[in-house]
Amino acid sequence: MTTAPRATVRLTVSQATVRFLAAQWSERDGQRSPLFAGVLGIFGHGNVAGIGQALLEHEHEADGRPGLPYILARNEQAMVHTAVAYARQKDRLQTWACTASIGPGSTNMLTGAALATINRLPVLLLPSDTFATRPGAPVLQELEHPCAADISVNDAFRPLSRFFDRVTRPEQLPSALLGAMRVLTDPAETGAVTIALPQDVQAEAHDWPAELFHDRTWHVARPPAETSRLAAAADLVRRARRPLIVAGGGVHHSAAEAALTALADSTGIPVGETQAGKGSLLHGHPRQMGGIGSTGTTAANALARDADLVIGVGTRWTDFTTASRTAFQHEDVRFVNINITGFDAGKHAGLPVVADAREALTALTGALDGYRVEPAYEKRQAELWHSWNEQVEAAYDPPPEVTGRLADGVLTQATVLGCVNELTDPRDVVLCAAGSMPGDLHKLWRVRDRKAYHVEYGYSCMGYEIPAALGIRLADDTRDVFAMVGDGGYLMMPTELATAVQEHLKVVVVLVQNNGFHSIGSLSESLGSQRFGTRYRYRSAGGRLDGPDLPTDLAGNARSLGAHVVEVRSRAGLAEALAQAKAWPADGGPFVIHVRTDPHVSAPDSDSWWDVPVAAVSRLGTTQDAHAAYTDHKKAQRPLLAPAADRGSDGAPTERPDNQS
Repeated sequence: MTTAPRATVRLTVSQATVRFLAAQWSERDGQRSPLFAGVLGIFGHGNVAGIGQALLEHEHEADGRPGLPYILARNEQAMVHTAVAYARQKDRLQTWACTASIGPGSTNMLTGAALATINRLPVLLLPSDTFATRPGAPVLQELEHPCAADISVNDAFRPLSRFFDRVTRPEQLPSALLGAMRVLTDPAETGAVTIALPQDVQAEAHDWPAELFHDRTWHVARPPAETSRLAAAADLVRRARRPLIVAGGGVHHSAAEAALTALADSTGIPVGETQAGKGSLLHGHPRQMGGIGSTGTTAANALARDADLVIGVGTRWTDFTTASRTAFQHEDVRFVNINITGFDAGKHAGLPVVADAREALTALTGALDGYRVEPAYEKRQAELWHSWNEQVEAAYDPPPEVTGRLADGVLTQATVLGCVNELTDPRDVVLCAAGSMPGDLHKLWRVRDRKAYHVEYGYSCMGYEIPAALGIRLADDTRDVFAMVGDGGYLMMPTELATAVQEHLKVVVVLVQNNGFHSIGSLSESLGSQRFGTRYRYRSAGGRLDGPDLPTDLAGNARSLGAHVVEVRSRAGLAEALAQAKAWPADGGPFVIHVRTDPHVSAPDSDSWWDVPVAAVSRLGTTQDAHAAYTDHKKAQRPLLAPAADRGSDGAPTERPDNQS
């Protein structure tokens, strides 16, 4: 009996890669979506004749409507941010691939890779590499390592990627691609995935098995919690007097908002939110206490201080969330960590419940049937939130003693945020990443839709805002996107305004100018460093950067890139500009609102702390005072090492000391 020859397709490595990516799908809860929305890229000599040619051929074969469309970006770091924001808006079920040339084109993507992996968000990176065959090494932009000829600049992606491979022979491509897809669609493993493609290998032809290009669906799992872990968690909750839930980004990734709401409704347990988890409960829910930690609300942080049990859901427990481990001060505080990643579930010596957030919360609600916190605890939640809400109102509409100190045409940052919050639609998305605004948004913004808050605070990357706005708009063009960006962040990466013009993408950029680094300036002052080096000023005759403000025309810069720009000098002017932005055509491109604010007027304090070391020795009195305050704060830090539940010889939880104090 003879075996029929297997069908093959002769393609270059790049053509095979593009065809494979176009045939990949994700599926969760029976809903199937293309895994890749397209390819973002910038072509250079390392990929123009490889991936570039393959995308051109793909477009021609599809008669102008390819399954894998290509978007020309302006900066390689920015295009990764666009892909990451898209993936987050799509609950990690879809993303983009990013292609760059060798050398600086590829290493420009390193920051984006780190951001993706830290935030557990999927993105496929295809950095080009130098010749695998080395016919004329060193070639343009090649890094020569004297002890290892197989090292290139792309090896820098290894510690930043959840999966890394370098394809030096066509035969290696199938295993590299399949390995990449496995990690991209694994909710516990996902992050940046990198396949380095040498420029000669990209153009090399090979006979590929035809089945490599068949449609392939990757199931995104929802692992349930172990019964024993769930029972132990429920037991801890029932024995707690003042439990608190901390909702992280995993709630959104799992689309577990309804399950969290059901748990809070049935038990009365209050919910504080991390930056990534903000919006897990919508504004107005009686259990919603707002942001927690260093940039949180006084309501959530007061409850955190007294909590005897903290239930983390989908959180990485960053230092901002824990206020550098000073937020939780009850002497017997214990932790239950619901997380799809075992690494995060084991933090703070917590009881690990490794599971999908929606599945675990639904099961925990059932296990806690009949349980509810004491009425006095619910009453305290309401009182704390009412007090905080009054502070928010005062920040949105500051009293005359504050506004009277402002220069003509200058607003407070909180007023700007409040105006945008009040005059936009509930489904509109607010976007931010770094500086002082993420902290103010975490405290002040009122979220009215599960997908309406998008602040990148895992890597806190300046320059994320504008390219990320493109990603959100590409993910859902039924929502307006309001990117809140300071002058520092804007100057890092305004280039993708040109991409928004090119693609007719309506994104609204609220450009807040205060002539410097507002956040670091305030931090510097609090640490005794007198805002040194944080203002955009001329160098004075004395040699210091303390001259007049620089005459930087950011509004003019935005206009030069093709954006429609409105400059405002009052709250009424801002309201009118927001109305214009809402009425701006859906295909009208970027709309920029330029507004000036005073960096010395801060939002309400979180009554919390963040650990930033202060110089132990200094001749400056301001630094000496700051170090004394720092030493006092350090005394409140806790190791958080106590086991969540001690167990006796029979495996049952032993009684903890009474904790009613």
